[in-house]
Amino acid sequence: MSEAASTRVALADSTALLPSLAPLLHEWLPRQRWFAGKGRPVTAFSLVSATEILPVGTGSVAAGTGTGLLHLLVRAHQPATPAQSPDDCYQLLLGVRAALPPRLAPALIGQVTEGPLAGRTVYEGLHDPRLAALLLERFRTPGTLGALRFDRSGPAIAAGLAPRLLETEQSNTSLVYGDAYILKIFRRIFPGTNPDLELPLALAQEGCGRVPAPVAWFESITPRPLTLGVLQPFLSGAEDGWRLALRALAAGLDFTGEARALGRATAEVHTALAAALPTPALQRAQTERLAASMVRRLEAAAQAVPELVPYVPGLRAAFDAVAALGHRGRDWAAQRVHGDLHLGQTLRAADGFWSLIDFEGEPARPLPERRRPQLPVRDIAGMLRSFDYAARSHRPWNADWAARCRTAYCEGYADAAGVDPRSEPELLRAHETDKAVYEVLYEARHRPDWLPVPMAAIHRLAAADD
Repeated sequence: MSEAASTRVALADSTALLPSLAPLLHEWLPRQRWFAGKGRPVTAFSLVSATEILPVGTGSVAAGTGTGLLHLLVRAHQPATPAQSPDDCYQLLLGVRAALPPRLAPALIGQVTEGPLAGRTVYEGLHDPRLAALLLERFRTPGTLGALRFDRSGPAIAAGLAPRLLETEQSNTSLVYGDAYILKIFRRIFPGTNPDLELPLALAQEGCGRVPAPVAWFESITPRPLTLGVLQPFLSGAEDGWRLALRALAAGLDFTGEARALGRATAEVHTALAAALPTPALQRAQTERLAASMVRRLEAAAQAVPELVPYVPGLRAAFDAVAALGHRGRDWAAQRVHGDLHLGQTLRAADGFWSLIDFEGEPARPLPERRRPQLPVRDIAGMLRSFDYAARSHRPWNADWAARCRTAYCEGYADAAGVDPRSEPELLRAHETDKAVYEVLYEARHRPDWLPVPMAAIHRLAAADD
């Protein structure tokens, strides 16, 4: 082994590496938007893997100049709560320099005082265009690098595309390369294949054009496979459904044509997923467990949000109705679904073609739960709630606009799927109620000013039997 290679291995495997970074991470990590453990102290860190994408232990960096890129998987240990893991794993891409130029000052993590990186400055590497470009080069030449494996599907990837970092995401980080590709970097890492890779690959094999097919991806291969990021075509010029809906509301424009087209797009994706992956029957026991889980979420939310308490009996009736159907022997086909569908997860191209994106599901939920077959009505309920959110974000509230969009969306879905989601009102009401309860808890914790939006739906859904 060469002296350079020996130095790199010593750095990546060094037991002193993480302890030297820990003081900086204790300050920096909890401030990141994608850090899931806010409000709980980090008691310790442990290193899952370390790989040098651009060597930081040799060459000009060792001499005090130049740049390195270090990939880390780090487990943050925190006190557990009933709803949160005590030891989430995070993906970090750390740039290493002797000193940061002014343009990279916002990316600063800190200066290392001891260990193999002593005297060097560590920063968020994805803010550095040179380091971000290295990731695209790794996709162009797939293979294994340390604990990482880069894979590619389809034609060759263009070289020399300038990267830019998107600032809008919270649970992940995305880079756009020359308006040709978008790379989503997952920050909170779970064992197993991420559905944002698994489901678009399955849809591509079915020939479904409603979802951009993965071009490349990378994983950790030790100690077990973990999906780290996915490269997909960037739909340049496309606009997300949320912004389009708000623009239509502001201009007083009808949105039912778009809602109907979105319903058709959703149905096409559901049909392709059902063809590509198993569709187990949701029978009596599973149906009763589904309803019971909704009841548990309602009770937990009511304990946290007192405004919900008066509505609990009426809301619970929606879940009890589904349990009663299961008890009488009614069953349904479950399948893989989007899992977190709303207007912001859709894109409309200039020619009016709608695409669905971001199949990760709700990032706060455990990965096995997100990968579990579910009823397609879950996605439908999420989109119906999104129309209501859009209408209530406009002043004055346009209730008719939301109602027309909800109707058009269901009609579009029925046109493409052959099944109208309104034909099973108990299922639709239960899933809308479950989603609204989730929204109440989220808004109470994160955006109290928005709490009246889901509470209006709670009032409507709780009174549905009156």
